[in-house]
Parts: sequence; structure tokens; C-alpha cells
Amino acid sequence: MSARYDYSSWDGSQDFANLDPEDLLAALGDDLLATGDLSDAIERMLRGGIDLPDGEHIDGLRDLLDETRLRRDELLEQGNPDGELAKYRDALDAIEERERQGIEELAQEAADSGDERRQEVTNDVVAERSMALDLMPADLPGRVSSMTNYEFVSSEAREQFEQLLEEMREEVIDTYFEGMSEALKNADPEATARMRDAMDAISTMVEQRQRGEELDPTFEAFMEKFGDMFPGAESLDQLLEQLAQQMAAAEAMWRSLSADQRAELQGLSEQLLGDMDLRWSMERLNANLRQAFPEMDWGQGYRFDGEGSMSLSETADAARQLSELERMEEILSTASSASALNEIDIDDVRRNLGEDAARQLSRLAEVAKSLEASGLIANKGGKMELTSHGVRRLGNRALQDLFSQVNKDRVGQHEAMFQGFGHDREETTKPYEHGDALNLHLSKTVSNAVARGGQGIPVKLQAEDFEVVETEALARSATVLCIDLSMSMPMRDNFVPAKKMAMALQTLISTQYPRDYLGLVVFSDVAREVSPTELPTVMWDYIYGTNLQHALALSRSMLARQNGSKQIIVVTDGEPTAHINRWGEPEFNYPPLPETLRLTMAEVIRCTKANITINTFALDLERTHYPFVEQIAKVNGGRTFYPSHDELGGYVLVDFLKHRRLLRPAG
Repeated sequence: MSARYDYSSWDGSQDFANLDPEDLLAALGDDLLATGDLSDAIERMLRGGIDLPDGEHIDGLRDLLDETRLRRDELLEQGNPDGELAKYRDALDAIEERERQGIEELAQEAADSGDERRQEVTNDVVAERSMALDLMPADLPGRVSSMTNYEFVSSEAREQFEQLLEEMREEVIDTYFEGMSEALKNADPEATARMRDAMDAISTMVEQRQRGEELDPTFEAFMEKFGDMFPGAESLDQLLEQLAQQMAAAEAMWRSLSADQRAELQGLSEQLLGDMDLRWSMERLNANLRQAFPEMDWGQGYRFDGEGSMSLSETADAARQLSELERMEEILSTASSASALNEIDIDDVRRNLGEDAARQLSRLAEVAKSLEASGLIANKGGKMELTSHGVRRLGNRALQDLFSQVNKDRVGQHEAMFQGFGHDREETTKPYEHGDALNLHLSKTVSNAVARGGQGIPVKLQAEDFEVVETEALARSATVLCIDLSMSMPMRDNFVPAKKMAMALQTLISTQYPRDYLGLVVFSDVAREVSPTELPTVMWDYIYGTNLQHALALSRSMLARQNGSKQIIVVTDGEPTAHINRWGEPEFNYPPLPETLRLTMAEVIRCTKANITINTFALDLERTHYPFVEQIAKVNGGRTFYPSHDELGGYVLVDFLKHRRLLRPAG
């Protein structure tokens, strides 16, 4: 049988695989190790975006913020509402011109008739209509009002004016109640009264809710009566929010006009709506919605400066989008965690920036949730921290990265190359010999007895039947890793590689050589012991001083409690510049004081007498030749390595593994 696969283009409904938490933790990578603050590292990752191992890139907040600002600029430049008012003026000019032509045609017809009485009456009408046109106000509301009461001579001009009046009326209503202008078409008194009743019913429900009273009418009863005016509303809250957004956008449209334009449009709206009760109902509803949704941008205005014409409803819609974009921009520019992104309405993003941006934001918001759900990080008091599981996984990744940099045939298992009395069981067995540990392999021992004596119960065992498990003699190693945390380490890009190396070594020992001991010491002006869980967040010190003397003394005391082969691994980028004086306080000086070098060398001698090998990994060879660390090697018998910071991890791991293979068990 063969498998069949069908492929289709992504239409927005298909979902991709969930984010791999370990990939996300790896993406935090060096940034987390460099700063030691997981919350800050997550914030920077959210802002810069995420590059996943499979090559996928998730846009960061900066990318989405740029898209938001670009879309805002596009909206402001797409047109100008003043063009719509100019269009109405031009339409009225054309209607007036057609009316004057009708007047001239009427006068010409009377003159051609030869009827004096008809000419006399017609001349009176012509004079009256011409004077009325001449005396019409220049402002748009005044002209509309005058033409509404004007008796047209031209039936064509009258029809054009009635059509324009209807268009303007729909436009004004759509500005406040998108999609509801059908209810007021042709200024039908019944439709006007129905809309007024709907607005009053909404206001009543809002006021009753604010007083804590039972709603009358209920939302269901309201929708049964007026539902055709408000398609898509499934709850009172949804209906109120939609109306509040539209009215706030209309308010923004008004505030985006000049003072003269607002006055002109206000007069025009009053002329078009006509019904005083309807205007009162609209004002009542507006006031209630302002009180119910004070967070809306009721006082906002925008400067539309595009060359094209925008209708009033288009301007209101653009204002609504701009308001949404501004809220998005504010959150995107200040968000410090993935949880903050949940404050953005994903539908707003989809509507304003498109499906791809909505998906990018959704995936970005999954980051912290995915890491937390996997148990890699935990929110403690509002601050994100690595869990012990997260520390282990980060160490595993560091170990994998470092091993990938070195030649694999240079490293391997570290078993001693002979058999003995250890405790790690192998899969091989052997006949028992005098002196062997009596670690019987029961199934093979019984099988030998059955083969020798035949079937039957009880099975009688003899010494020659005994089969014992071969064991592996393992050496035990005790290591203390000392890492320099003086200010020079991050200044020369040595800090992060040293931490990665320490995490990798700790992971290697804890997983492959659990009997081994690894202690961790960090030092600058003083030395201190740290735990493996502290490693990712350990930070360099804003203090001058490289107190190797104190680091060696602390390491020696830690190793005194351990068995097996002992070594101290020192990672530093400078010579000793500090020591603990006789008062127990750190003392720093550069160039190093003779006293500092003397006390440090005295500690080297104590380590040597305690059979502790000191291996030093000296960074930045081009800066200094490290005469002192070379003297440490001569006195102690350890080795000195001079890797670059990129080679440090590989050097330490390879040397550790080579050293382990050379160990032999005591006795």
C-alpha cells in the first residue's frame, strides 16, 4: 500500500505545529546567559522575533509595530473628508444650473406660444424662481434647507435633488449607525419613528443595567423587534460595544474636520435628520455609551491629508481603524511579556494588518505559555525563572553545541580498560572464579544447572554452575570549576562562552559520570560557591579584581571532602590582582602586588600538597603572556591552555574526557 498526500495553499484556517519549548529555550540562548535575567531575555526575544531551527522566523514586536505605524500612515493619507463636502457642493451647483436651464426653457416655451397671458404668468414665475435661486445661502446646510423648501421648475432638477438628499441622509446615518441607513430611506416617518424607538430601547437597557434593575425590554425581546437593524449582535454587551465603537469613530470623524467644516456638517445633519426627537434619542444614546465605555477614544481626532475624497462613513471607519491601531501600537511598544499581548484583540489585528500579522502575533503570544506549560520556566512573583528541568535542558543544549564543534573521534567513553570489582553491570557474564564478587546472573546460573542435571524440581546448584556478571571498574573524579567573573570577562566577550562551557561540563558529569563530583566557584574580588541551578543567571560583577587566591582556597576546601582524583579547572582572562588580607577583606591592586602573587602561589602549593591538579584555561593570549599562570603549571604539574573564547568549551570538554580515560581506580 502507498500513502496519499494532498496539498493545498494556506487559507488561514489550517494550523501549524505548536512551538517546541526546547527550541524556544535555545532561541533565548546566549542572551539569557549574557544577562542572567529570563524575563528580560524573553522580552528581547519577543521584540526581535524568533528564528527557529527549521528556518522559520516569527516576527517580533518591532516588526508588528512597524506594520502598525505603516498602516496608520496609509489611512491618514488615503483621502480627505473635505472632498465629500465639496462633492455635495458641486452636486448642488449642478442641480441649480439644471434648474436655471429649466427656467429658461419655461420662459422660451411661453414666448414661442404667442399667448400674452401665459407669457405674463410665466415671467412672474421666472422672476420669482430666479430671485429665490439668487438669494440662496452660500453655505451647504443653508442651500440644502432652501432647496428643500424650493418649488422646482425642472422635474429633472427636482429628482436629482431628492436623490442627493437621500444619499446625504444615508451617509450621515451610516456615519453613526453603519448599515442602518435603510431604515431612514426616503425620510419615511414610520421608519424614522422605528429607529428612534430602537435607540430609546437601547438607552433604557443601559440605564436600567447601571441602576442594577431588571432589563425591560430584555435583550431577546429587543432583538425580536429590532434585530434586523443590528445584524450579528448576539448579546447586549456586544451590541453596545459595536455601537460605542461606531459612535466614537463618528466623533473622531467630526474632530478631524476644521471648525468651519464641523459647523457646516452639523447644520447639514440637522437638516437631513429633521426629526428633533430622533436627534434627542441619538444624543441620549451617545451620552449613555460614553458613560458605559469611558475607555473609548471619544475625544480623539485625526489629520487626514490625502488628496482623494473620503465619504463621511469612510472617514468614520478610518477613524475607528486608527483608534484600534493606536491601542495596538501602545501595547506593542510597551509589552514586556507574552501575557501582555493577550490585551490585543486578535480580530483587530486581522482586520487592520491582515491574516499573516494576526498569526504572527498569536504565535508570539504562545511563547511564554509554551515554556511554562513544558515546565521549563515558572512565574514566581511576576518574574519568569528557569526551573531545574529548564536548567538541565539548557545544559544539554550547551553540551550538544560544544560537542558538535569538536572532532568526535577525539572523545569517547572513559571506562578503565580492565575488569574489576565495580558496581556498574554490563551485559556480559563469565563462569565464577575464586576471588570474583558473587554477583550471580540468576537466569544463566539456573540454565547451567538445568543443562547439567536435566529438568526437574528442585534444581540442584553446584559451584561449577555459577555464572557471574562482569563489572566495570570505574575511576572517580572530583573537579571544581573556577570561573572568573571580573569586569574584563564580558568586556572581551569571554563571559558567555565560559558559562556555556560550565553548563555543558556540569551536564556531562551529572548525566555520564554521576559518581563524579563537580563543584562550581565564581570569583572576582572574592570567590563564592554556586549551585548548578544558579549557573544560567550568574552575572559578572561590577567590581575590579581577580582573586585567584580565594578561588583556589575555596576549591581546595570543597575537594577536601571528596574522594578520587582531584582537579581544579580555572578559566580566567587575567593574572591575580586581588587577595584576602589578614583582616579577611579583599584587597585589589593593578599591577598585581607582590603580596597578591605570593599568597596566590602559597595556595597553589597547598593544592599541590593535597594532590589537586590545577589546569588553567587562559583567555586572550594576545593581550598578555600570563607568566604567573605558567608558573602555576610548573609548581603544580598541571597544564595551561590558551584557547580563544570560541574554542574554550571544546578544549575543556576534550581535556576532561582525556583526563578521565587515564584515571585508574585506587589500589
